[in-house]
Amino acid sequence: MDFNVFTESLQRDLYKARKDIPHGLKRANHAIKLCRDLLTMFKKQVTLNGFDTIEAEIDFFKHIKTVPLTQFIYFSQVRSFELEFPKGNINVQRKFIKKRLKDLNTFFVNHLEFNEYIEAAFTHFDELYFTRKYFDKFPDVNGVFYFRDPEFSTAKDMLLAEFKAFHLCVDYLQNRLIDKSKSPQSKSNELNNHISLQWTSSKSALTELIYALHYNRVINHGNTDIKEIAAAMQQLFHFDLGDFSKTFADIKERKISRAKFLDEMAAGLQSHMENTEE
Repeated sequence: MDFNVFTESLQRDLYKARKDIPHGLKRANHAIKLCRDLLTMFKKQVTLNGFDTIEAEIDFFKHIKTVPLTQFIYFSQVRSFELEFPKGNINVQRKFIKKRLKDLNTFFVNHLEFNEYIEAAFTHFDELYFTRKYFDKFPDVNGVFYFRDPEFSTAKDMLLAEFKAFHLCVDYLQNRLIDKSKSPQSKSNELNNHISLQWTSSKSALTELIYALHYNRVINHGNTDIKEIAAAMQQLFHFDLGDFSKTFADIKERKISRAKFLDEMAAGLQSHMENTEE
């Protein structure tokens, strides 16, 4: 089964919901159901069929399951926030948001080693972290149970999804903290929400573009971190790249035309210019 077909379909459905359901709480409830349904289907398939190789199991729990699980956790957090958000006094509201942000920062500080492992794109502990064989190797001390079935969970797949989801939560809370009547940045965020640009090519194609922009130093004279470029492109095009460093590693393994997308883009532009000159 090609699990990627289902994760890409989920991303399209979530993008559609972003446009069609403006109310935050209703959109969160809708998204939670979409993610729960997909996770349930994934669980049935994994329990029934398993994996042919360790590499396939690692890929599923590190890159595929985390797509719906990340969104499930994120929208669960949004739902909880919106239900508990205090009414009335703006100072109380700001204090509430800052407390949530502080809690998220505490989470990141408490998992610095795992954060380094993911951010540096290390793989040496992948079998330990992302196969079910070692599910009991690291006890769950967070008290958070989303999908913790030993047949459908590994030692660190939940933690990885929480990392990704909580980064999204930080952005969400920071946007709520901004006074939208005064902040140019918030206006930019509002504008982006109304721009219907969606990346319709592949993850590898967008990854090629991001790395080309970064290593050719065409943004901020090369003084911008590649993660910032990736985050901006994902926001602009309403597209989740997942682990784009892993995708880039796969691109480098290509035997022919490693910059396939960029080569095709250049050829297409050249062809158009030649045709319009006739």
